Amino acid sequence: MTVNKSLISGAAAKLRARDLGLPFSGKTGPLNAITDVAGVEVGYATVISDSPGVSKGPARTGVTAILPRGRSGPLRAPVWAGFHSLNGNGDMTGTHWIREAGYFQGPIGITNTHSLGTVHQAMLQWMIEKPDTGFGAYPWVLPVVAETCDAYLNDMNAFHVTPAHVMEALNRASGGPLAEGNVGGGTGMICFEFKGGTGTSSRVVELLGERYTIGCLVQANFGLRPLLKVLGVPVGEHLTADRLWAGEQGSIIVVVATDAPLMPTQLERIARRAGLGIGRTGTPSGDGSGDLCLAFSTANLTKSQSAAAPAMGELTFLPNNGLDTLFEATAQSVEEAIINAMVAAEPMVGRENRRVAAIDHDAVREVMRNYGRLSA
Repeated sequence: MTVNKSLISGAAAKLRARDLGLPFSGKTGPLNAITDVAGVEVGYATVISDSPGVSKGPARTGVTAILPRGRSGPLRAPVWAGFHSLNGNGDMTGTHWIREAGYFQGPIGITNTHSLGTVHQAMLQWMIEKPDTGFGAYPWVLPVVAETCDAYLNDMNAFHVTPAHVMEALNRASGGPLAEGNVGGGTGMICFEFKGGTGTSSRVVELLGERYTIGCLVQANFGLRPLLKVLGVPVGEHLTADRLWAGEQGSIIVVVATDAPLMPTQLERIARRAGLGIGRTGTPSGDGSGDLCLAFSTANLTKSQSAAAPAMGELTFLPNNGLDTLFEATAQSVEEAIINAMVAAEPMVGRENRRVAAIDHDAVREVMRNYGRLSA
């Protein structure tokens, strides 16, 4: 059984970190989500099943799709991008070309480790079969697909994610509020030994007389409990129940979107600052973690990068010495998105009857209050 959760109804039902009175810095966009960046759309397919069928175990997994220019936007038009690996024990396809050429085309997919190939192929099919995409007589693309491992709760070797789930996520993508926690690719993920998953946040900044938005979406599946920090407070040292393991493991995928006009080299610098946002939550980015960060800009809309493209083009970009505001906004939004993922997540029982507890909202508030860091 596939459990479909609408973006808006799912978002409305869940508490977020700020609802607990946590005083995060920075000014958010109206939705405090990656979809505050105009044109960006997100879709989910959530796969939860206890009927084994041909599989070996239960499904606690899914797919998240991010469309940088939306379903109605120019699919073939590239977005300028940069990539950074904080620790590389994971996979994100398409990054060699991003580092080489500074852009990618089409959606971004996020799923579990053993479903990366399925998502990659299905996204190819979706893009190639779309009409009027300008892919030419022999279309080829390099999809961007990332993964984290949900094997503690989900039977990854059963390959529960199908091409139909990928199509569902792509075709359901929309703007507006986003569900968080146990949805999409984040369904079976664990963060600091609490239930984790999908989280999002945004910041709005003023720079050189213009207003720009930074938004991010994370698939949070990393961290060791004693290391957890919330706004610098060692929350994990106090919430010691329901521990899962002795050593750090897992991964996180961060996708940062902005409408600020930036060069690929500058977007790579933004992606590095996403790593700072991860670090603010307390992780040292352990050896077993795949902490992969992608940043893209929807500005500088250009024609397809193909043989038919103009020989010369123009690129507008902000000066390097004016980027500090965007750097801080990136770190702030990534930190908050990770905490949002844990706050929204619900307890889950999965493979081999393993149970992962959700973070206790009242306990978090008590610890933050004891450290004088609660705003309400």
